[in-house]
Amino acid sequence: MSAPDLEKTPDAAPAAVTTRKRPLLDRIPVISQLRQSVGLQRFMLVLGLLIVGVFVIVAAFAPWIAPYGWAQRSVDGVSFGTQQPPNSMNILGTTVSGFDVFSRVIWGAQTALLAIICAILFSIFLGIALGLVSGYFGGWLDRILVVFADAIYSFPSLLLAIVIAIVVSGGQSTLWGGILSAAIAITVVFVPQYFRVVRAEVVRIKAEPFVESARVIGVPTHRILTRHVLRNATRSIPVIVTLNASEALLTLAGLGFLGFGIEATAAAEWGYDLNRSVADVSSGIWWTAIPPGVAIVLVVLGITLVGESLNDLSDPRLRRRRRAGGAA
Repeated sequence: MSAPDLEKTPDAAPAAVTTRKRPLLDRIPVISQLRQSVGLQRFMLVLGLLIVGVFVIVAAFAPWIAPYGWAQRSVDGVSFGTQQPPNSMNILGTTVSGFDVFSRVIWGAQTALLAIICAILFSIFLGIALGLVSGYFGGWLDRILVVFADAIYSFPSLLLAIVIAIVVSGGQSTLWGGILSAAIAITVVFVPQYFRVVRAEVVRIKAEPFVESARVIGVPTHRILTRHVLRNATRSIPVIVTLNASEALLTLAGLGFLGFGIEATAAAEWGYDLNRSVADVSSGIWWTAIPPGVAIVLVVLGITLVGESLNDLSDPRLRRRRRAGGAA
């Protein structure tokens, strides 16, 4: 080989083709949508995340934030009294049962978070599993599951929660009994939503060339479902999770308000406190009803803002419209 050829050899070598991976932050749900959002949409998403973040922090650190226990009626031998207005000892006053309102609001956040987590975990596991099996295999199993999912929509979620609460714990329950009642009720109601969304995506994805290629080369079915189909069929799940979370909180509060929730001495629950404060409102005692009511409204508002923002950001038409507006 001549010297000129040797000199040309390094330049003649083809450049290595490298695939550029997406940054880690762009692959994390919610964070990737936050980076895509602009203007009012970003404000709504940030506000919702801020409210939800405060709620989670308060729930996680409730034992350190709350000055008293959820069923504590006295401190150092001094009784709080009943229906006392806000004072130096009880910054938000006391309830008709003599509990500190501020402490019960803080501890109620922990109860609400546990109910939301249980409901979401149960619903996601069952809904995604059934949607994968139904959409991928089809046939008579698919038809039965679709009919069954449609039939569940006819059951009102709160009525179903009341029935389950009575079956599980006789109407009045301990902390985990009440949470389990609400979680099971929400699971039954929301599994069809996860199921229909995942099933529709699986039906579309299983006809894609990469899935057909995996079948041809003999990839096991369970690997196709978990590695190829599942990854691409759950992109819209975060939006449903937010709906599930707010519904779980409202159902738990509804059970407590109707008298089928958690006992006051077992745990603090916002719906129960609202039920006990109904008679106080007509007497001009506002401090027993406003704090738990505001807590429910704020948490549901924060979750709803996050859900609506994620729903808008997952719509390609809205993303193109925002980019066009920004370019103008």
